[in-house]
Amino acid sequence: MLRRTFIEECLMHATLPLLAATDFPALTRSALTTLQVNLGYRCNQSCVHCHVNAGPTRKEMMGDETLALVLEVLEKRRIEVLDLTGGAPELHPGFRHLVAAARALGVRVIDRCNLTILFEPGQEGLAEFLADHQVEVVASLPCYSADNVDRQRGQGVFDKSIAALQALNAMGYGHPHSGLVLNLVYNPQGPSLPPEQAQLEAAYKRELAEHFGIVFNRLYALANMPINRFGSWLISKGQFSPYMQLLKAHHRPENLDAVMCRTLVSVDWQGQLYDCDFNQQLRLPLRGGRRTHAHLRDLLREDLAGQPITVADHCFGCTAGQGSSCGGALGEGA
Repeated sequence: MLRRTFIEECLMHATLPLLAATDFPALTRSALTTLQVNLGYRCNQSCVHCHVNAGPTRKEMMGDETLALVLEVLEKRRIEVLDLTGGAPELHPGFRHLVAAARALGVRVIDRCNLTILFEPGQEGLAEFLADHQVEVVASLPCYSADNVDRQRGQGVFDKSIAALQALNAMGYGHPHSGLVLNLVYNPQGPSLPPEQAQLEAAYKRELAEHFGIVFNRLYALANMPINRFGSWLISKGQFSPYMQLLKAHHRPENLDAVMCRTLVSVDWQGQLYDCDFNQQLRLPLRGGRRTHAHLRDLLREDLAGQPITVADHCFGCTAGQGSSCGGALGEGA
């Protein structure tokens, strides 16, 4: 596990100056269907690839007024999906109320779960809560090998992750016809593109079933974004430029139609809006034609369809090869 003090975080290499000048194609928004809400940057882990720089010492947390505004926007705009992320979103004291209220509105809720959170103090009964409210769990498991996971996420994380998956399976998650969706997320260990998603999913299902009796629905293979913690690591290793060249060399224009930013808006812990979670971390705001930073309250009176999307060179991470989004690959492997 990568542990940093606050001062060390502040001294991380800045990546935005290396990404701002871009030839990435212009994009515009379609109808808004998904509200991706970052409840805060506090997490019980500090992973090397984390583009949020989340960790146990982070203090940022969404306030009650903004939480209430999330529910108001969901109802008035008839948003289909509430995608909860962090940090570890479950560490927010209002997490369970928000989930229950959103489900009562008929909204599909996704929990971006790191799995080990199920064993943190205060998280007793979390698996049961998620199952009772039919929350879709998207769980991080960067490999089915203990050595690889512990190297990327910290000693002992793999064993806890396996125990958490078994606990979710016991609730019915991942089983056919249960209605309880359990999807896993894979990230490469370093500056490389993820393997072809379907083949990797087959390997995950085989290995996890054979060795641990674990079942799940889908595997999402995501590229590591050259920003924040991972971007800083690339710079320190002299691999930032080669990685960007790799992404650009494998850019596939056909992936542009399916990138998540067309139908999703990202909300930070203060209620400010971004075109995606990666832009949020780079502080590249969703602006449209306005002069000020867009806020969640603007969604009560404004339609984003047709507005331009803020792009930079990191966007090639979503269109390289088979493509990469919060919902996994966008197309067939290159």
